[in-house]
Amino acid sequence: MFAAFAVRNFRFQWGADLLTSWAFEMETIILGWYIFTETGSVFLLTLFASLQFFGTLIAPVFGLLGDRAGYRNVLCLMRVVYALLAGVLAVLSVLGALSPVVVLVVAGLAGMVRPSDIALRNVLIGEILPHERLMGAIGLARITTDSARTAGALVGAGAVHAVGMGSAYGLVVAFYLSSAGLMFGVRLARGARLASGTSPWRDMADAARSVRDAPPQLAAMLLAFLVNFTAYPFTLGLLPYLAREIYKTGETGLGYLSASVGLGAMTASLLLSKLGSAVWPARMMLIFSIVWHLLVIALGWAPHFTAGSAFLVLNGAASMLCLLPMAVLLLRGAPPALRGRIMGIRAQAVYGLPLGLLLSGPLIEHVGFRATATIYGLLGTVCTLMILMRWRTHLWPAGAASNRG
Repeated sequence: MFAAFAVRNFRFQWGADLLTSWAFEMETIILGWYIFTETGSVFLLTLFASLQFFGTLIAPVFGLLGDRAGYRNVLCLMRVVYALLAGVLAVLSVLGALSPVVVLVVAGLAGMVRPSDIALRNVLIGEILPHERLMGAIGLARITTDSARTAGALVGAGAVHAVGMGSAYGLVVAFYLSSAGLMFGVRLARGARLASGTSPWRDMADAARSVRDAPPQLAAMLLAFLVNFTAYPFTLGLLPYLAREIYKTGETGLGYLSASVGLGAMTASLLLSKLGSAVWPARMMLIFSIVWHLLVIALGWAPHFTAGSAFLVLNGAASMLCLLPMAVLLLRGAPPALRGRIMGIRAQAVYGLPLGLLLSGPLIEHVGFRATATIYGLLGTVCTLMILMRWRTHLWPAGAASNRG
């Protein structure tokens, strides 16, 4: 299960990714609660959550930069940018000059960069480790994000309660800077890189053509957009609404709800790390997409905080049992020279999340949280079945290339 830690580069990357993920989650909890308590608007809450993924449209550009300059170098630069933006919020909070408008502007700037982070992490793992060890390594790598949903959320909520927003944000800045330092510890032999003089448009077109001509990859991209649109809003941007309006709890309760998602996701990541190459990636991502959407409906009808927390644990587990096999399918099927750009295209699928969030806000105000969760869950289930029927011969048979270990 932990064999990837025997590789020095993986250990450094894992530590750097862990600190970044914790900082991400702390920021999301701190700022999401700030926006909602200051404005009381579910629309502004969903707008804030959406802005964090604004950069999905340009994610392939970061993939291209990685293909040209090296994925480690691009990740280091991105994390320095996170630290600078977090530092601005920390200073403004200490000076008493923070406002919801400033938070939304900074969230938009960070959102230009953040969506590409996880995609480039996975590509770097693909450079560090051979294909047969990808499932186990990506399972371990995902724990960095899942543990943040569990512990990082509680640290963020607790820090604000104990020492105030400004001091809590100082910790976020320290995490980002430490992450950039650890990433410099990754040492890779310089492989073949794109020449800087080649046309960026042609390079992007090559990656898009590769995805179009590979049915398993095209299906995975569509499924990635779908789950971001219909499932992820209920375990990410809408949690502050669920905590305050449905369960009548404060920031500590919000931390526990977020931690519930992380606990389920971390358990599933460890399971996949243990199973390794025994997993059938395409079949598993389809099955657990359906399970995940049914659990969204169950969450919508959960009668109280305890039941909601339990369903969030199950939602977190289902999300990883869907998304991690999907990442392995894409990395294994991508030509090495195109990995950065293809995973950048995969990051564009995250754009489904802000769209789903922005639609959910008015929908909740008109028909309620339960009805919205039911609509989203049923839509996601039906669309997953349509993807399965369209590409069944490429995705379902155990002998299909997309299901080989």
